Amino acid sequence: MTRVCLLGTADVPLRQTLLGHETARHALATYDLAEPYHNAIELETVSLGAAVSLVNDLNWYLVRYVDAALIREPSVSETEWLSRDLATAIRDGDVVPEASGRYLKIYGVEQSPSTAEATADPTTVAATTADESGAAADDDSEGDRQHADATAPRLVEPMYVTRTDGSIPEYDLRDVEETVVVRVSEREFSR
Repeated sequence: MTRVCLLGTADVPLRQTLLGHETARHALATYDLAEPYHNAIELETVSLGAAVSLVNDLNWYLVRYVDAALIREPSVSETEWLSRDLATAIRDGDVVPEASGRYLKIYGVEQSPSTAEATADPTTVAATTADESGAAADDDSEGDRQHADATAPRLVEPMYVTRTDGSIPEYDLRDVEETVVVRVSEREFSR
């Protein structure tokens, strides 16, 4: 399954804003929305073509409320995301997947204070996991979404790098334990 992750701009609560617009709400209605990062929405589609089609359908909203639209296609990479432009180029046959991994944008993943505290206390992690898999899934209240977003890690300061001899330079803009790697097109890299 192909995943789509929309990273919202800093000044707009993405989920609330998208679901507040009728057209976007209808486009997203058939998907289970997750919030893997602060002010981000992630969903699963059936294919790369369906993912690109969905972000194209949402373009009006993406231009206004989204910093980046990322797509993860397992046939290209199990762990690295694709930028919207690169995913479109691969879908259209303009770029072969094997040639897509040279230019990268790496985000640092910064844990929120409440997430870091939960990680340090195993009982809190168990309670959080139970809440997320049970009550939060059934109760779609605004308070639960705000709590989930407040404890979600943040993607911070992207760094543009090139993969050389199969290795990726280390993220060094902040002290983070995790990163998210996004393959980008040469055109995006050169901007």
